[in-house]
Amino acid sequence: MKSFKFFTDKPLARYRMADSAIIILTILLWGIGMFTLYFAVSGDAISKGWLSSEALAPVKKQFFSSVVGFVVMFLLSILRFELVKKYVPFIVLLSVALCFCTFIPHVGMKLNGARRWIRIPFIGSFQPTEAVKFSVVLYLARYFDHQYELPARDRKLVPAIFILFVLTGVVLMQKDFSSAAFVFMLGACIFIISGAKFGWIIPTGFIAVLLGVLFVSLNSYRLNRLIAFMHPEDAEANYQIIAAKRAITNGGFFGQGFGSGLSKTFRVPEVQSDCIFAAWGEAMGFLGVLVYFFVLFLFAWRCFRLSGRTVDRFASFFVFGYAICIVSQSVMNIAVVSGAIPTTGIPLPFFSSGGSSIVVTLAMCGLILNASRFTDVEDADSF
Repeated sequence: MKSFKFFTDKPLARYRMADSAIIILTILLWGIGMFTLYFAVSGDAISKGWLSSEALAPVKKQFFSSVVGFVVMFLLSILRFELVKKYVPFIVLLSVALCFCTFIPHVGMKLNGARRWIRIPFIGSFQPTEAVKFSVVLYLARYFDHQYELPARDRKLVPAIFILFVLTGVVLMQKDFSSAAFVFMLGACIFIISGAKFGWIIPTGFIAVLLGVLFVSLNSYRLNRLIAFMHPEDAEANYQIIAAKRAITNGGFFGQGFGSGLSKTFRVPEVQSDCIFAAWGEAMGFLGVLVYFFVLFLFAWRCFRLSGRTVDRFASFFVFGYAICIVSQSVMNIAVVSGAIPTTGIPLPFFSSGGSSIVVTLAMCGLILNASRFTDVEDADSF
């Protein structure tokens, strides 16, 4: 019987320890996020006079999801690349199947008119969109890695474009336009970094933009969001963003500190989800915002540096894709909170309450750490 190895071998000429800087930065971002979530949720409950175990439920759920996420991160950091690459088609099919499961009665969960979650017995719920973000990067990384092994005349882009539109479409079916647009943008970034010809990229992007405009114009809810963004003085339509901006402004330069002083954060609706950065901004002030961006910059720099130095092309592509996914979501979320772009519903990685997001984000970090082993020994330097 043929033996099968699940975890990585470690020949000294090829492997080294996982990048300690990325490990430290990942834990630091997670720690800041958990710290902010706890005080945002507990402070909101105190302001309403009913702090209890039920009030802290989002924090408990985030913590236990984080435990699962760190276990997944560890396993993926030592899993053999051959095994990861082999099961990419299965991962893609699973993410698509999970999206369709949201429409099955008693399996899918409907909230605010949209079906974006599936029930998991004894655990809670899972948002398949996060799995699509994870799988689209892996699929395109594997596809373009294979294409580079073929003669130039035999390389094709149509299958990759088709799968990208399919994955974008299944997210769009859940009435999640923002996430669908993000999945497409993520795929487009992989196309560009892989060296795909702009003769393919530009027409495909143009078609995607036209479809996006069509979907926005045909849905009153999305259209109202865009109109609200164009009229920031409308206090009723922009109540959440105005409250978030007031909280950040109230932080000043050094911040108000965590505790009862966070008077503005408590007035932000659902502060634990899309607008949680307002809690960090009010508590830590402009200085704290700079610290967060510095940590995020270090994380991005380390990942992009790794993407350019890894000796495995498949790893290079997915490291770039996952770094773009985490960093761009962070920037987009903060841009929404500050009123720079229309409301999107994109979570803030490591911060926003949501088990699906934290598990998938840590899974991405696990594969990034795995890729950090595939570097030349000469490049193994200190932080």
